[in-house]
Amino acid sequence: MKKLTVKLGLALFALLFVGCNTNSDVVSPESELNKSQISNIYELDGGVYPITQEEIDGLIHMRIEEKLARDVYTVMGASYNAKVFLNIKVSEQAHMNAVKRMLDKYSIPDPLTTDEVGVFPDPTFQALYDQMIVQGNISLYEALLVGVAIEELDIADLEAQLAFVTNPGIIKLYSNLKAGSVSHLAAFNKNLIGCIPPANE
Repeated sequence: MKKLTVKLGLALFALLFVGCNTNSDVVSPESELNKSQISNIYELDGGVYPITQEEIDGLIHMRIEEKLARDVYTVMGASYNAKVFLNIKVSEQAHMNAVKRMLDKYSIPDPLTTDEVGVFPDPTFQALYDQMIVQGNISLYEALLVGVAIEELDIADLEAQLAFVTNPGIIKLYSNLKAGSVSHLAAFNKNLIGCIPPANE
């Protein structure tokens, strides 16, 4: 089975005392879509295709990983009232729902036994969440770095899946999820620009 890239080696960044605009209006374009538009982006196609065990394992992994993103952004949004987190967590919920519909389509049991924020069935994801919350609580700057790390992880895992997935419905799903993550990554990086101190400091 192909291994996906959950990286517990994510290093804690140094504490930086910098001023950030917690009311930044820079958000993901995807996050500004209304609920019906978001649903249409991740709508299932009508076909039922053969599905491999590797593809099943990938869907299970991505379902948990999308919850990781939603949960971290939920906590960071509440902590800093930063629009980039408050908006993107809505998109991450749409991502979670899209993967769940694909699981249901193929009668694959949902790996998530609870929707409670910060609770994961996989100890690797639990440890990663705990580590990211510790880092994100240092400062808004660190929280934005966590957002970047999550989106880069999502993109890497989706690209790894797209390298071998043959199910057309899953290819469409992952391609849409990747486009969303690329958009989210750009939003976090734009917010970081306003937080990075001058080079001479």
